[in-house]
Amino acid sequence: MAGLPSFLMRCPYCATNSTRVVDSRPSGPVVRRRRECSTCGNRFTTYERAEVMLSVRKRDGRIEPFEPAKIRAGLQRALADRPVTPATVDRVVAWIEAQGAESGPQLDSDTIGRLVLDQLKELDESAYLRFASVYKDFEGAKDFEREMAQLGDRS
Repeated sequence: MAGLPSFLMRCPYCATNSTRVVDSRPSGPVVRRRRECSTCGNRFTTYERAEVMLSVRKRDGRIEPFEPAKIRAGLQRALADRPVTPATVDRVVAWIEAQGAESGPQLDSDTIGRLVLDQLKELDESAYLRFASVYKDFEGAKDFEREMAQLGDRS
């Protein structure tokens, strides 16, 4: 496919580049296109989805690509041995990614951390404390006591 313009679509049946769009319509967050091959006559469907390229500005100023797997790993560590399903973790990761996409192409790592904390506070207070102890760099029992008192204040 090297050297081909990005708008050419290869037929999945005969591999020619001679295809045309016969119908195009939105289908939720994607665009559904019905295509026909001019060489073999077969029809096929493609789906186009906008890919938002998010990046993260780290505390030291570095910029890295947004990686949902890192958020998932942090959540899974905080939620280890807690009664939260993997589907719930997936929803939280998707929600955080959506929040990032809405706010622009670049997020601060602090913003991501706060979003994770907000979600964990609603899901599981023990997991919240685990994550907060690392994120907020707790140094001792007093830090845990202060955070637990704040959790108690919201009840």
